[in-house]
Amino acid sequence: MTKSPVPSVAHSEPSLCVLAQQYGYAKVVKSPKQSMGLAMFAGAFIALAFVFYITVTTGAGDAPWGLVRLAGGLAFSLGLMLVVICGAELFTSTVLSTLSFAEKRVTASQLLGCWARVFFGNFIGASMMLVLVLMAGMYQLDHGQWGLNALSIAQHKIHHGWWQAFALGVLCNMLVCLGVWMTFASRDPLTRAVLLMLPVAMFVSSGFEHSIANLFMVPLGIAIAEFAPVSFFQNLGIHAADYHDLTLVNFILNNLIPVTLGNIVGGGVIVGLGYWLIEQASAESKQQGQ
Repeated sequence: MTKSPVPSVAHSEPSLCVLAQQYGYAKVVKSPKQSMGLAMFAGAFIALAFVFYITVTTGAGDAPWGLVRLAGGLAFSLGLMLVVICGAELFTSTVLSTLSFAEKRVTASQLLGCWARVFFGNFIGASMMLVLVLMAGMYQLDHGQWGLNALSIAQHKIHHGWWQAFALGVLCNMLVCLGVWMTFASRDPLTRAVLLMLPVAMFVSSGFEHSIANLFMVPLGIAIAEFAPVSFFQNLGIHAADYHDLTLVNFILNNLIPVTLGNIVGGGVIVGLGYWLIEQASAESKQQGQ
């Protein structure tokens, strides 16, 4: 006598919101040493990506502005690819751990402690790359045009109004976190890398502000203005005094603080908590329908 086949039970895949919540939770509960080490790598990856951006956009001449920015944005996407594919802790994507806080899986102190640890680790990694870039004399590339480009980018960043910098930070991290969110849909490394390219290219080419990238970019401009030899400025026909406003105080007050807060709102609140609220509403409607 043959047995009738047992009907299989369909197991639905977890939603991207659930995967994002697991992603954020894993970041918060990770050991401090591991988290710090991975955060340092992330800071270094983002710094290297900005080196790529400066190189690609230097000496563009009369090339169309938009296409130059697009090329730079695609180059910069290398940074988030390295973070996601190689495994690293980047502050701007770590803010998605707000979902775990909303689910009451982590406390406020755990959440803020994780953010502070990752931010500091990113700073250390970016600073290490800054020292190496200066030692390598990269600012002298293309007869000093590379360094001039870096100075111009850094100076531009500290001239935003406070609320403008905040808004640019919000817009930036919406795209960063949406890019990371899309990668939850695939386990294939190549697919995940491709999914990250356009969101990153858009935020970079549009001039949105990324706090960790700025931890490298603006101090790089400050260091060039402060430590580059006189011959560097003479060859370019400029003066170091033209960049007197490139100071750490101006950077922190006019850029880093508002951009960091904007990054938290854009990624942690609008994307993270926004999708979490939609997921909660969906779950409630399903319960009411049963």
